[in-house]
Amino acid sequence: RIRRAVFPAAGLGTRFLPATKAQPKEMLPLVDKPLIQYAVEEAVSSGLQNLIIITGRGKNAIEDHFDVSYELEKILEERGKSELLNQVRAVSDMVHIAYVRQKEALGLGHAVLTARGFIGWEPFAVLLGDDVIVGDTPCIRQMIEIHERYQTSVVAIMEVPGNEVSRYGIIGAKPLESEDGRLFEVKDMIEKPTVREAPSNLAIIGRYILTPGIFD
Repeated sequence: RIRRAVFPAAGLGTRFLPATKAQPKEMLPLVDKPLIQYAVEEAVSSGLQNLIIITGRGKNAIEDHFDVSYELEKILEERGKSELLNQVRAVSDMVHIAYVRQKEALGLGHAVLTARGFIGWEPFAVLLGDDVIVGDTPCIRQMIEIHERYQTSVVAIMEVPGNEVSRYGIIGAKPLESEDGRLFEVKDMIEKPTVREAPSNLAIIGRYILTPGIFD
């Protein structure tokens, strides 16, 4: 059973400069919520109980966002702003979150590795907060169900235009028999291939189910 989710959030956010010079990219707002909150809500609604956020230097805003803000709650209560008060409390009451510091920005694999002590020997989910995925059934919930059926690691993919494959990690894959034709067995992965090198137009996006064998 998958109970834990890891959220790598220690990157420098250089693609979003200068907006991320003094603010984590995961805290950039999309409508009325920071990016990372969408991923956390997806995990919670998928039944994941223990969340681990990998942070780094300058990421205190993430911890503050999911913490209780007594001063803010007191002001909203005194001013009779009950709807806003409920929204603020809902964030801090959402779920239990543990934080792990990635002391050096050594990439996504290293970020996941730093969570090893919290994961133990069981499969787990990884969600990247800067990929927002909306669906009637949450993306990570769909992937958990696939893992339960096949007992293996699962990656989420999306189709991209053929001339954009060099922006993504691309999989080489064999279609599996399924009700909707959306399942593939991954045979190869190539990071940012040229159009000629790309084995398909199926790009990896920021949702993974991993077995603990990944750590070795």
